[in-house]
Amino acid sequence: MEIPEIPNLIHYAIPFFVITLLFEIIVDAKEKTNSYETKDAITSITMGLGNVFLGLFSKVIIFASFIFMYTNFRIITIPFTWWAWILILITEDFSYYWMHRVSHTNRFFWASHIIHHSSQHYNLSTALRQSWTGGFMTFIFWLWLPLLGFHPVMILAQMSISLIYQYWIHTERINKMPKWFEAIFNTPSHHRVHHATNPQYLDRNHAGIFIIWDKLFGTFEPEIEKPTYGLVKNINSFNPLYVAFHEWINLFRDVFTTKTSFGKRIKYFIKPPGWKPDNKGVLSSDLRKEWEKSTTIKKEPI
Repeated sequence: MEIPEIPNLIHYAIPFFVITLLFEIIVDAKEKTNSYETKDAITSITMGLGNVFLGLFSKVIIFASFIFMYTNFRIITIPFTWWAWILILITEDFSYYWMHRVSHTNRFFWASHIIHHSSQHYNLSTALRQSWTGGFMTFIFWLWLPLLGFHPVMILAQMSISLIYQYWIHTERINKMPKWFEAIFNTPSHHRVHHATNPQYLDRNHAGIFIIWDKLFGTFEPEIEKPTYGLVKNINSFNPLYVAFHEWINLFRDVFTTKTSFGKRIKYFIKPPGWKPDNKGVLSSDLRKEWEKSTTIKKEPI
């Protein structure tokens, strides 16, 4: 099978990122909408640059893992043809959905993903606020693709396409796309919900490209009220090192300092963010249930 040469698409997209980011900053300054804060934007860009640098190392591990699965365990061989690109578009996005969903419900993966949600602003610079550690472990959600027979080059190319697609949805400049587009694809409106801390928005809209996954698996929430961005408990820091590693520090501190059994210590890695061994922790699902309860009470006749 002839393997085409596919360049690093992320590197080619960087000029587009820079131009559109500068354009949004200029428009924001002109209209005084205050969607940008200088320190916050600089932190986001720094996190993005760190992600690109560390990606030089994580991609070696990812590609080696994909090659190992593809060479030794693939069921069939899928060629580089037009219908294969359609299949990889769907299957890769399916993998992304579950990786993203688990990253919100499992504290071990959340320790990396929290970085992307740590900004209290929502703009194109927020899209660049990427994890420095996630690339070394989240690739396991894609390991089934080389097993099916997709070549690692094709998988990595589609992963890059997905990341590039998700850049433009990090903006408040676009209100709604056409209804047919909103019904199928992830959009700025859908993703604003994902970044919000409003109780009804927590852990919703995990889509990469296709919002249909959230609709199929019960995690879709439309944008109704104005989102409040950030974390349930904001870190209030612009230090890139703190942003990158604060939750890892908190996680291991809980594991090693909490007075409880070994089994419950391990659960810190498995349970959702906010979980505690005494069951007194507050989870996103708890906050959502409280909101649903209050909403039901308001709707009941007096």
